[in-house]
Amino acid sequence: MSFFESLLVLLAAAVLLLQVSRRLKAPYPALLAAAGVCFALVPGLPKISMEPHTALALFLAPVLVDAAFDFPVADVRKMWRPLFALAIVAVILSAAAVAWLGVAMVGLPIAAALALGAIVAPPDAAAATAILTSVRLPRGSVAVLKGESLLNDASALLLFSAALAFQARGGIDAALAVKLTLAAPGGVILGIVLARVLRFVNPFVTGTLGGNMAEFVACFGAWIIAERLGLSAVLCLVAFAMTIARTAGLRTPPRMRIHSFAVWTSSVFLLNVLAFLLMGLQARTIVADMPRDRLMEAAVFAAAVVGCLVVVRMVWVLTYIRLSQIFPRLRGDAYPTPSLRHGVLVGWCGMRGLVTLATAFALPADFPQRDLIVLTAFAVVLATLVLQGLTLSPLVHLLGLDGENGLDEELARTRADMAGAALKALEGKTGAAADHWRYRFAAVPTTIPTRAGELEARRTLGLKALRRQRERLEELRDSQAVGADAFLVLQEELDFEEVSISREDERQIEEN
Repeated sequence: MSFFESLLVLLAAAVLLLQVSRRLKAPYPALLAAAGVCFALVPGLPKISMEPHTALALFLAPVLVDAAFDFPVADVRKMWRPLFALAIVAVILSAAAVAWLGVAMVGLPIAAALALGAIVAPPDAAAATAILTSVRLPRGSVAVLKGESLLNDASALLLFSAALAFQARGGIDAALAVKLTLAAPGGVILGIVLARVLRFVNPFVTGTLGGNMAEFVACFGAWIIAERLGLSAVLCLVAFAMTIARTAGLRTPPRMRIHSFAVWTSSVFLLNVLAFLLMGLQARTIVADMPRDRLMEAAVFAAAVVGCLVVVRMVWVLTYIRLSQIFPRLRGDAYPTPSLRHGVLVGWCGMRGLVTLATAFALPADFPQRDLIVLTAFAVVLATLVLQGLTLSPLVHLLGLDGENGLDEELARTRADMAGAALKALEGKTGAAADHWRYRFAAVPTTIPTRAGELEARRTLGLKALRRQRERLEELRDSQAVGADAFLVLQEELDFEEVSISREDERQIEEN
């Protein structure tokens, strides 16, 4: 079986498994990773390998840009204290605890133990937020989780780089210490500079299909430049995407933005699917090459690492919340004191995912105890996705945190404000065109509904009217009263109109 045929089989199986995971309400990454192990048993499948740095760039760069683009800089400023506690302190504590376990339980060298700690330390908050799409959470908690996922990758990869350098050099000298110290601020500065440079290029490609290609070229190019300069590629991409999102709003045509979001969402999802499948294939090879006694030792060690990670995160989150209740400056002034219930929820959102897999992929082939480290990372991802992923939604209900999150009211209030601004812009304008738009914007509700039922009633009535328009358009097409070109244009208009009145969760295409 050729590589292309094997890849096609893997993707076809992934489509089937995604349907199974949705019906079972199970995290799809866990099923995909387990399927990868099973696929490795199929005779004729070629061995799929990837150069370590290529794996990191391919699987991480687009994910980081996609997430950072949607995360506002203002939230980082408001929540920098809890973000620092989760993305920096929690990662360091988790990595240190796992490194100690590695040395004490299986005799890992210091560098290998630090590398393992860095690999499994950062939770993938994207996995948590994907699972939590079925419930309504306080948006402050969701924002903290999303912000953590952006920044903890940077701290973990810096630790990972330090561990690799420690192993290669046999220690850390002054030059390496300076390099690691400058990596974080240098990465941020580089990302901002590259985003400013891209502003001058965008006008030439905006509104074209080549513009989407340019976005991916810029994404991978920024990662490679940061890597070549010895800077934090993660922070470079986070700063790069946030700067673009902050400055590109009015410069980007709506059609380009809609198309770009669709392309990036599909691309990132495909990379997630491939990463979990490939990790499963690699894990099966490692298991097959391990002696039975060594495999049992690895299983016990992996279970200990999972337990350690869960306990360390939960204890630190609850400790931080308690300290923030005593010392308000620890939480900042933008948000009220988080409750212990919120702390339990955030502490339980410790599923590991793509970052852990991609970093494990990136270990050099001759790295000490690589097989044990990769297998442990794989086990941690599977265990946390199953253990925490399957219990997260029930935990939300148990803690009484599900309910209205205030988004609908905020949307209605902002729409009314925007409509008022539009009406002011039309003041003094006369004629049929001005009357048309004045009527259109005046129809936007200027009062905020007090009950969610009022919002839902408006949506239901609008969707019913649009449905009848679609049926009539189909009838006209079938009777050849409207041609194919006109049909496609009108169908697209109805699509945009329906999306505009749908709920936020109905506009998004999610697997969980």
